[in-house]
This record gives sequence, C-alpha cells and structure tokens, in this order.
Amino acid sequence: MYENRPVTVVTGGSGAIGSAITQSLLAQGHLVIDISLAEPSTEHKDVRFFAADLTDKESTGQALKAIAQQYQVDNLVNNAGFTYITALGELSLERMQSMVDIHLRAAAQCIQAFVPAMAENRRGRIVSIGSRMMLGRPGRMVYGMVKAGLLGMSRSLALELAPQGITVNMVSPGPIETALFRENHPPGAPQTEKVLSGIPVGRIGVPDDVANAVEFFLSDKSSFVTGQNLFVCGGGSVGSTVM
Repeated sequence: MYENRPVTVVTGGSGAIGSAITQSLLAQGHLVIDISLAEPSTEHKDVRFFAADLTDKESTGQALKAIAQQYQVDNLVNNAGFTYITALGELSLERMQSMVDIHLRAAAQCIQAFVPAMAENRRGRIVSIGSRMMLGRPGRMVYGMVKAGLLGMSRSLALELAPQGITVNMVSPGPIETALFRENHPPGAPQTEKVLSGIPVGRIGVPDDVANAVEFFLSDKSSFVTGQNLFVCGGGSVGSTVM
C-alpha cells in the first residue's frame, strides 16, 4: 500500500490495452506504476512511469530494483508484449528470442521482484495477459508458444504462492479493437468479416473488455480464484481445446 492506496504495476501500461487497464485501476483509487519503453500519452498524478526495455534483462532489472526500493507493490499485471506472425520457413530465431524475453522472462523477472513484498503482506494479485492464439492458428507458432508458456507459469506459481495469500491468474483476449488491429482489419474488409464470423457475440472486443476481466482478478473478492485462465473472446474459444 502507498498512502493507504493499493500499488499496482502494469507492464506495457502505455499501450492500448495497458492504458485501459490503467484507467480502470485509477478509477478504483490505485497508484499505478507503468513500466514501458515509451511514456504514456497523457500524464496523471497517480501514475508513476519507469522506462525499461523489457526485452533486455538488465534494463528490466534496473527498473524493478528502483520500484521495489520505493514502493511496496500489491498487484502486478504482466501486460507488455507484441505479436509476431510468421511461417516456419521465415522464422527469425532472434525475433523469437525477443518474444520469449518480453512475454516470459520479463514476466518471471517482475514476479520474482515483487512477490517478497506481497508475501510479507500476506496478500498479492498477479494477472498476466495471454491470448486466444495459444489455442493455435497458422503463423502464430511463436506467439502461441509464449502465451501457452505464460499459462504454464501462472498455473504452477498459483500453487506455489497460494499459501502466502497470493493469487496468480491469466486473462486471454480474442480480437481486440486497437489501432494496430484496425490497420490490418478495416471495417467491412474481407479479413475483418472473417474474424467476425468466428465470434459468436458478433463484435470485436475493446480494451475495456480486457480491463474488466483484470479488475475481477485483482479484487479482494476474488481471493478464492487462482490458477485460472479467463478467455475474453466473445465466445470464440468455445469448441476449441481450452487449457
């Protein structure tokens, strides 16, 4: 707690989904710590920004050390990441390593940095952002790999950390309407209609849909929920092999 407010770290808090999560937390009175490569587009008195390249363990470590020295972190949202779409024949091992670093190594590094304070307080919430793509889709070998790995990490840590009052869960979005999504899926385009046809509720998700799910897992009322993965996908994962 910081000045009687919960302290929540959001990695990638400057992006579309990260910003929605941050705004949701601010509305609940949290002090939000944003670890991102780029500063947020707008300033807020209850947001603290720490610059870090999360694909680099030294840069990540420096930011985490500074945060841990200044704040007792109550909650962590592992949101930072990027997509990588490629066929097997064009796979770049360097790009794959960057995906592993930001989605898995950085998440583990953040958890390791902030769990001691959570354990001391006998209360903590860790939420990682996955993806429906871990269920499989052509060209998403690497993205599916790192998100499935994040789920395995979350489930194992949920068991390890539960005795210390810490819950570990995951939110896995389907298609979410961001600037990048609209760049590749303009309204009415064939590729957009194809995506829509696979979503039973008949619409693309919005960042607030993800933020609402994160809010649920961070709540004190969710202390009996851990090791779970919640698909926020408009029903698109139904009928798939769900982990």
